[in-house]
Amino acid sequence: MEIEKSLSYLRAEKKVETLKGFYGHLSAYIIVNIVIILISANVFGKGKADFSGWGIYATALFWGIGLVAHAIYVFFEIYVRNNFLKRWEEKKIKQFLEEDF
Repeated sequence: MEIEKSLSYLRAEKKVETLKGFYGHLSAYIIVNIVIILISANVFGKGKADFSGWGIYATALFWGIGLVAHAIYVFFEIYVRNNFLKRWEEKKIKQFLEEDF
């Protein structure tokens, strides 16, 4: 029973770490791309701000593709129940625990 509780705790801890990683990635994406767009558009300069041109948004677009891939990985891993992998993980964990004792 204790092993099941510790396995559940470790799984939950892994999910939290995965979510934290994604939210950190999302936060960096938002902050960095806002700064890049504002600087590229010359908002802080003396000239007129220009938001036209796809080059200003290229970093946000390509990084956004990576962010979407990260989100798919994170939420697929957390919400889709893959019983085969789950059973395999539990079997291997129990095997390693039995070898240690």
